[in-house]
Amino acid sequence: MKILIIEDEPKTGKYLRRGLAEAGFVADVATDGRDGLHLALTENYDLAVLDVMLPGIDGWEVLREMRRAGRQFPVLFLTARDQVDDRVKGLELGADDYLVKPFAFSELLARVRTLLRRGNVGQASENLKVADLELNLLRRRIMRAGKRINLTAKEFALLELMMRRHGEVLPRSLIASQVWDMNFDSDTNVIDVAVRRLRAKIDDDFDIKLIRTLRGMGYILEAPEP
Repeated sequence: MKILIIEDEPKTGKYLRRGLAEAGFVADVATDGRDGLHLALTENYDLAVLDVMLPGIDGWEVLREMRRAGRQFPVLFLTARDQVDDRVKGLELGADDYLVKPFAFSELLARVRTLLRRGNVGQASENLKVADLELNLLRRRIMRAGKRINLTAKEFALLELMMRRHGEVLPRSLIASQVWDMNFDSDTNVIDVAVRRLRAKIDDDFDIKLIRTLRGMGYILEAPEP
C-alpha cells in the first residue's frame, strides 16, 4: 500500500518513511503543504500522515482542499498541536485519526493498519491483480495460479510497486527511492539482485513470465498480450 507523508521536519519524515518501508509500505514524503496537496490530488494513495504546522499552507487547509476535491482516503494527523480544540478541528475537517507528538512508532503503525483495514472493507483496492498473479494488501498474501508465494517485506514492497504501476517501465532510481528510500548508486547491484530474487519466486515456476528487464531503462511487470 502507498502512503503519503506530509511533514516539514526532515528527520521525522525520514524516520517515518524508513519505518513504514520496513513494515512493507511504499511512502512518499512532502516537506511543505503545497507540495503535499499537489501529491494528494494527483497521485493515488491509500492513506496520508499529515502534520498541521507546515510551510506554504497548513495541514488544516491541505485536508480541507483534499476533501473538497473528493479525495477520501484516510488521513492521520501527526502533530505537536495537543489541545482538545485542535483534535476536534482536525476530526471535523475530515481526519480519521489524530496522534500527538512525541509518539511511539509502534502506535502510529497500529493506527495506520487499523485505518487501512477500516478504509478498505469491501473495496476492490484491497487486491491487486495482473494476469494470474494476485496480491492481497491487507492479508499480505501473494498467489499465482492458485499457488501461495512467500516474500520478504522488501520483496512484497517491490512487487506492490510493480503491480500498481504495471505496464510502466520503472527505472532503478525510482525503485531505489520508493522501496529502499535511497538515491540510486550505479556502482551497486542491490536493485538487480532484488528483482532477480523476486523474479525467481514470481516467474521461474510458471510458463508465462511477467517481469522483464529493459536494458538501460529498468524493469517492467506486465501481462503478455494474448
